[in-house]
Amino acid sequence: MAYGKRIDTLCSLLERAEVFADIGCDHGYCTEYMLRNGLCDRAIFSDISKGSLAKAEKLLAQFVKAGRATSVLGDGFFGVGKEVDEVLIAGMGGAEIVSILSDTKTGFIPKRFVFQPMHDSEKLRRYLLENGAYIERDFTFEDGKFYDVIVGGRADATRQTAAYTDDEYEFGRENLAALPQAFVKRTEKQIANIDKYLAVSALGENSRVELNERKKRLQGALRRAVK
Repeated sequence: MAYGKRIDTLCSLLERAEVFADIGCDHGYCTEYMLRNGLCDRAIFSDISKGSLAKAEKLLAQFVKAGRATSVLGDGFFGVGKEVDEVLIAGMGGAEIVSILSDTKTGFIPKRFVFQPMHDSEKLRRYLLENGAYIERDFTFEDGKFYDVIVGGRADATRQTAAYTDDEYEFGRENLAALPQAFVKRTEKQIANIDKYLAVSALGENSRVELNERKKRLQGALRRAVK
């Protein structure tokens, strides 16, 4: 079943897990993918929105009835527990994902995760690598909008990530190394938008300096990626 490029991309990054958790599940499509394809024995899907959770409960009714899926109304990892093997969090800001992971009562670094932050990707990368996680995939894709996705898990003796540079924290290691088309397209669009602002004669000097610095960083990312 095809759900659309964004959801299909996320699903393609999910692996076999005994217990899978979809945090902020919205319609529940990724949970359905895991269950229908036999990729998990049990799934927990949660959302802070009662309306969104109701849509997912309707989609997953047969699995709930069979005892293979459990719905949770709540924020973050509330009601989920740390026994899950794989966690998906998609469609939230990076700062919000960090807040979920760092919550003093329920937060933790999952054994394996697929995170799709809507913004603040740099903040999420820094938190993960500074708090016992490894990153195995970290790239941009496009589906009407541009999305970052970060895949990894809890670090151990066999799975570690070499320290990121400041550029890799900002832009993503895989983007700089592999130069995916979506990353190039987004970066070129960001540069073009800066040029439009710089063309405004009334722009203040401080703003002009900041925009030029940002433009240089974006241009440098593309040059580094090409290398």
